[in-house]
Amino acid sequence: MSYIKDIINQVIENNPGEPEFHQAVTEVMESLQVVIDKHPEYIKAGILERIVEPERQVIFRVPWVDDQGKVRVNRGFRVQFSSAIGPYKGGIRFHPSVYLGIIKFLGFEQVFKNSLTGMPIGGGKGGSNFDPKGKSDGEVMRFCQSFMTELYRHIGADIDVPAGDIGVGSREIGYMFGQYKRIRNSFESGVLTGKGLIYGGSLVRKEATGYGLVYITDQMIKAGGKSLEGARVVISGSGNVAIYCAEKVAQLGGTVIAMSDSNGYIYDSEGIDLDTIKQLKEVERKRIKEYKEIHPRAEYHEGTFSIWEVPCDIAFPCATQNELDEKAAKTLVANGCFAVAEGANMPSTPEAVDVFLSNNVLFAPGKAANAGGVATSALEMAQNSMRYSWSFEEVDARLKSIMTNIYRNISTAAREYGHEDNLILGANVAGFIKVAEAMMAQGIV
Repeated sequence: MSYIKDIINQVIENNPGEPEFHQAVTEVMESLQVVIDKHPEYIKAGILERIVEPERQVIFRVPWVDDQGKVRVNRGFRVQFSSAIGPYKGGIRFHPSVYLGIIKFLGFEQVFKNSLTGMPIGGGKGGSNFDPKGKSDGEVMRFCQSFMTELYRHIGADIDVPAGDIGVGSREIGYMFGQYKRIRNSFESGVLTGKGLIYGGSLVRKEATGYGLVYITDQMIKAGGKSLEGARVVISGSGNVAIYCAEKVAQLGGTVIAMSDSNGYIYDSEGIDLDTIKQLKEVERKRIKEYKEIHPRAEYHEGTFSIWEVPCDIAFPCATQNELDEKAAKTLVANGCFAVAEGANMPSTPEAVDVFLSNNVLFAPGKAANAGGVATSALEMAQNSMRYSWSFEEVDARLKSIMTNIYRNISTAAREYGHEDNLILGANVAGFIKVAEAMMAQGIV
């Protein structure tokens, strides 16, 4: 274990002030001792030393002009972490909390997530500390155009294919794609995913992360002798992932009783009216507290993360990193929650995860559970390469098959390496070995 600890300590020393990145690396590295014991050749080849170091990090200035004519400046990032199994692939996040450490943590996680999909895509991530909330369409457009004016130098269908993430939806992708096309004087549809259907997007992409999250959860709880049918479900967040997680839960017979946004949460004992949520969030861009004005029976509570006090059978943290801490985990366990599946990236703190595992709560980690989005992005890339579009049913069937295979592969890896009930270890091991073998084959690069 001293070799693993040395790797972790070196990462902390080389990347000061980046706790999220330290946390992500520590969680993965501590799972890999069982792999290193079986594959000492990985030590000689410096696989771990190389896999924690991004292949490339780009930081750039993003100047733009607001509606009052004032020049504003943000910082842009793109971290290209690993291209061992394919072009870099990962979202772009626009949020005030974004800094290099967040992007590196997300890019590192993306390497293993993308590996688990079985698709030929490497790992990367990007973003900016720009906040699209409260900005006009014109301001968002001008920012996106400025952002892409630098980013275009570093991306391409066979180099790096960004997508959306927090703060980056179809509007932002459209503006960035338009600017890329303008600069390149070329319609390269495979350079971005999450595009609109009329210019190269894929059906099911909007729904993919949420749907995939429920597909893998369904597999996990069936293996544990449980069912979604009749389950009472709590979902944090009310963005893309949360909305379509809720939609698929309802289709499979569960009842979503609580959802949240960055101000607070709503509780509706009769089940959340998803049409209202979609209207408020996808169309009107309003706060979730407006739900109560339409459905007076519902309760609204200030405080985003107090949502975990709502008794439920299954919890889906779909908001942001480290939103579910040890206290919240103990509350969920005390209230009878039997399964947790992560829709966001690293939403559960290490202490919370320990609570779930020690209390036999079925737990699906984000790098496996929320891989449906990037898997469908890879399907979008395939359709772009073919200059062809598949039907909703065909893409959805492929997504379900991918998520089923992910569950099978991570549970098999967990069992093979002596930790049958630990899908975190299974996901880390299964994702790592594929990348490590590709790195071994390609030499010291």
